[in-house]
Amino acid sequence: MHEVTVVGAGLVGCLAALAFADRGHKVALYDARPDLRSEAELKNASLRSINLAVSARGIEALRSVDTKMAERVLADIIPMYGRMIHDLQGGQHAQAYGLWGECINSIDRAQLNRTMLDVIEDNANITFFPEHKLTNISLSRKDKKYQRPTSTFETKEGEERVVESDYIIGADGAFSKTRDRLQRYVRMNYAQQYIDCVYLELKIPKADGPDPFSISPNHLHIWPRHKYMLIALANGDGSFTSTLFAPPALMEQVCESQNTFISFFKEQFPDAYELMGESQILESYENNPRSPLVSLKCSPYNHKGECLLVGDAAHCMVPFYGQGMNAGFEDIRVLMEILDEKKWNVEEAFNTYTERRHKDLVAIVDLAMRNYVEMSHSVVSLPYLIRKKVDGVLGRVFSSAWVPLYSMVSFRADIPYSKALSRSARQDRIIVNIVNWTSFAGLVGMGALFYYKGRHLFGRLFE
Repeated sequence: MHEVTVVGAGLVGCLAALAFADRGHKVALYDARPDLRSEAELKNASLRSINLAVSARGIEALRSVDTKMAERVLADIIPMYGRMIHDLQGGQHAQAYGLWGECINSIDRAQLNRTMLDVIEDNANITFFPEHKLTNISLSRKDKKYQRPTSTFETKEGEERVVESDYIIGADGAFSKTRDRLQRYVRMNYAQQYIDCVYLELKIPKADGPDPFSISPNHLHIWPRHKYMLIALANGDGSFTSTLFAPPALMEQVCESQNTFISFFKEQFPDAYELMGESQILESYENNPRSPLVSLKCSPYNHKGECLLVGDAAHCMVPFYGQGMNAGFEDIRVLMEILDEKKWNVEEAFNTYTERRHKDLVAIVDLAMRNYVEMSHSVVSLPYLIRKKVDGVLGRVFSSAWVPLYSMVSFRADIPYSKALSRSARQDRIIVNIVNWTSFAGLVGMGALFYYKGRHLFGRLFE
């Protein structure tokens, strides 16, 4: 039996704790925040309310740890079978995600986290310590006082707590203290990028009447406006969590006053304005922050068999592919598979994890960045729609050999992200050739028609 310290009780940290406990190890789970289930936290307006999209990779990872736990935490998911595009005139146009009726699922982030903590509370192999802020880690026995890796925490009372364990799992998010301290022990390559986009959370309230949903709950709603966009995902009570994404300069301009913000909504999202109502829009305007979006990559993820980074601590991505949580959950599934493969030689397993996982995580971080352009602009462009149509036709005709990129990423947990990306690149080249040859053939046909008609016409003129 190993003693494991997991830093961070977010979604990935909770799954990591459950996975190690399921293998019979003793887990201590620490988080800097108060218990998310406490009354104060339930009322905390700053609790992140962006809904998450859970898809095949995340679901398979949950089931790989505990099928009953997976059923419990996924009980309230809402299936989304495609995008619903809202134009400036208020029209709606559906775009299916999959070729065969596949779906991704909307889930409330905070509720998912609280349910996972409930499951953890029932697990005798896990002890949860909220309000313990990590301040330091010590590895490789540099501190002669301790024989194993140590983690130092500061409690809410300001007391210091030093914890020994066999290894440390850092799941403490994009601004990971574990990662920061780990860089003293490894030559870590690290890249962080803030994109030219901030977000503001809004809400579409539930409708009056027998149907609480004012728009389809089974679609991801998008109001694409090229350089900015609004999205909305359904909640179980009939409301929708909505998010405005825009460049910082534009967000600052439209948020200059209540009047400018309301005018912006009326002009650019007229149907969303009607769905939300002016009072709800102003409440979000007054109370919700304009938050930045960051993307990061790093490598290696580990130091020997003593410390390993997972989730956002290792690969934070922008939310536009809906894969942040799914990739983090998949980290845990892949890690457990490698540990089993290496017969729990932890150092060998951690080294293999870094080597094997890195290319996949780089691929999905890059894809998430690329998908912002698709969601905000390309979904209404003619070239995109033509290529999507061709992609779909080929996927249906050659179903065993041709899988669209979105399907590989969201519905095929058996295809690693990096393989999905490289396979998609090959398919894209084929699509470009098909479109080009079709266009060329069309031009040749038109030319032949004009030649024939012109020759016939000129022949008649000179009779």
